[in-house]
Amino acid sequence: MKNILYATDYSKYSVTALQYAYRLSTKMNIQLKVIHVFHYPSTLLNIVGDTEPDFGVNYFEKHASKLEQFCIDNLGYDLTNITVEAVENKSVLNGIIDKAQELDSTFVVVGTKGNGTIKDFIMGNTTKNLIEKSLFPILSIPYQKKISKIKTIVYATAFEEDDIHAICKLTEIAEPLKSEIKVVHASLKNEYPGEVQMAWFKEMIANKIKYDKISFEVISSDDVFNSLRLYAEKNDADLIAMLDRKKGGFIKKLLNKDTVLLMNDYGKYPLISFNVSNCLKLNLS
Repeated sequence: MKNILYATDYSKYSVTALQYAYRLSTKMNIQLKVIHVFHYPSTLLNIVGDTEPDFGVNYFEKHASKLEQFCIDNLGYDLTNITVEAVENKSVLNGIIDKAQELDSTFVVVGTKGNGTIKDFIMGNTTKNLIEKSLFPILSIPYQKKISKIKTIVYATAFEEDDIHAICKLTEIAEPLKSEIKVVHASLKNEYPGEVQMAWFKEMIANKIKYDKISFEVISSDDVFNSLRLYAEKNDADLIAMLDRKKGGFIKKLLNKDTVLLMNDYGKYPLISFNVSNCLKLNLS
């Protein structure tokens, strides 16, 4: 069964992400799984050794109850198609990844404070590490007092085959929302003409994707990150989509993982990040 996995630390900064995840699950008609990753106090583990103590059940019950109340407080009492689960793991990162693999999640949603500084991520570097290591697309949502509809999605491409796979996955979100996908390439002034590459890329997309709300544009720039940022502002983007690329290859200088993380640090826009690993597992049939 398809599902969206949402991880929270109960903070107010994760509320926007919960509301986004709920809206998407409703529009996509798939289950929303809400989790919190916790770890037993180390002093108690030292006392009981390898045997799980009775209080351990209470920890799971405590967090499950708190998760349910968190959802009620921020979504209302209608929790249809939502399940909550407390996950015990020493590592928040590993707890989220393991649960996403167990559930075979469509994508994972997490929240950020959204003020553009690395130190202010809710779970430290967890969001960054999820982007780099997860086998599933990561949707990171900055804190906002009011969520907006996802009308315009900007996808930054480097004309790679994995971009096509990622855009195929992106249409699963865009189609039920009736969102427009704007595919943009920031072309360095001294590289091979971007318009020629875009024409080829557009044809490849047309052969794979039957979605009429996709447009294509090339912009010339010496600064990829700022060009994408300005393009997003100009086009009133509601969501930015990017691919965390391989370390090697000539294309890294155009759109690499550092650009993805910079955009995530910028924190103004929700960002869905794909990586090569999770693109390879996508079903393009």
